Amino acid sequence: MALESELIAWLGENLPTSSRELVGLGDDAAVLGQVGGGNTVVTTDTLTDGVDFLVDQVDPQQIGHKSLGVNLSDLAAMAARPVAAFVSLVLPRQGTATRTPLELAIDMYRGMIPLAERFEVTIAGGDTNAWDGPLVVSITAIGETTSQGPLTRSGGQVGDQLLVTGKLGGSILGRHLAVEPRVTEALELHQRYELTAGMDISDGLSLDVSRLAKASGVGAVLDLSALPIAEAAHRLSEQDGRSALEHAMSDGEDFELVLAASADVAEKILADQPLNVPVTRIGELIETPGLWQIDQAGKRLPLAPCGYEH
Repeated sequence: MALESELIAWLGENLPTSSRELVGLGDDAAVLGQVGGGNTVVTTDTLTDGVDFLVDQVDPQQIGHKSLGVNLSDLAAMAARPVAAFVSLVLPRQGTATRTPLELAIDMYRGMIPLAERFEVTIAGGDTNAWDGPLVVSITAIGETTSQGPLTRSGGQVGDQLLVTGKLGGSILGRHLAVEPRVTEALELHQRYELTAGMDISDGLSLDVSRLAKASGVGAVLDLSALPIAEAAHRLSEQDGRSALEHAMSDGEDFELVLAASADVAEKILADQPLNVPVTRIGELIETPGLWQIDQAGKRLPLAPCGYEH
């Protein structure tokens, strides 16, 4: 029996079913029933061994979790409700030191399935291949907008406050694999409050904030003293000599949300603290283009965006 056939047979026995899935595995394409009537949101991410993970050093279930998690984080950035995912694998023909290609694929799916069940995501199809190169995972995720519509990067206005969820920095110490997509948090905030712009922090806070500001046609100023720094950033600082603040600014793969809201709305969010993670004000959008910082004396200085450039 061929690798793809064996994998499809395993998936048919192990993937959870969904009432949305009118036609699923075994046909040329999936057919999904539309429930909420919202607009469709589509995102895709490709992850590769040696760049996004080291296949011989981590559990393949972690690779599967991360591969689906980063796509769900993109849907969260749009405040979209996840619907389905399509998983394409290019497996190393010889497998790994401890797993055949089939075992590797199955273990990655075992990492995806709990996350899919948690967010009611149907794994509705995909593709499988093998070659003499490294492991490649490409996932396309489908979501739908709510009655509030999509949350985009381009809606920010001068005077809007910048907020972040959670804490930042040091993700390479483990959080880069244990991705926690802020789907529930994004949907709740978008429903309860009038947000103007948002995105997830995947490539580094300073770089991603500069992208949001540019998309909105404004500038951004960050209050570096207010950044919520993760304990992992402090531990990483002890190892490499870079400050914890630098790590919080540029490490990336935090997969937290950075959001813009008017001063009144931001004040209400900060007072309510409606999530199971903290929401922190870190700056505001300004008329002057570019990225800026406020120093300890309250003076505005230029700030170079830094992070992971693909």
